[in-house]
Amino acid sequence: MKTIQKMYEHLNWANQRIFETLQSIEDDNHEVWRLFSHILNAEKIWITRLCGRDSSQLPIWSEAEIEICAELVKQNEECFTAFFTNLANTDLDKIISYTNSKGREFKYSVWDILTHVALHGQYHRGQINSRLRAVGIEPVNIDFITFVR
Repeated sequence: MKTIQKMYEHLNWANQRIFETLQSIEDDNHEVWRLFSHILNAEKIWITRLCGRDSSQLPIWSEAEIEICAELVKQNEECFTAFFTNLANTDLDKIISYTNSKGREFKYSVWDILTHVALHGQYHRGQINSRLRAVGIEPVNIDFITFVR
């Protein structure tokens, strides 16, 4: 449980660092904002599913607006923090059933979902950094080891 919680502390830290960097750059790179919005939308979808609510109408890809991203960064952190507050080690094996936006039903353990969300975001934050470097902007250091320092 401590490991997964630490992963989410890192996730929240990394999201905040990416957001602050994207806000500060003058280059209005639509694809970078779209990727960041996707990370945040996916987090919202997964926490909705973990809480037993219907996520099928939530967008996975949407137009990225700074204000919406700012709200999702805050909201997702609060929701996952609350979720972890009430989560016991034995809950990690609990199976979550959900229906995706295409109407297909899936079942995964809480552990698998939490691991997926953490890795999914890191993958896309890497894509964001790659795109930043391509336009001459220093990538954001979101390495886990930097976080634990």
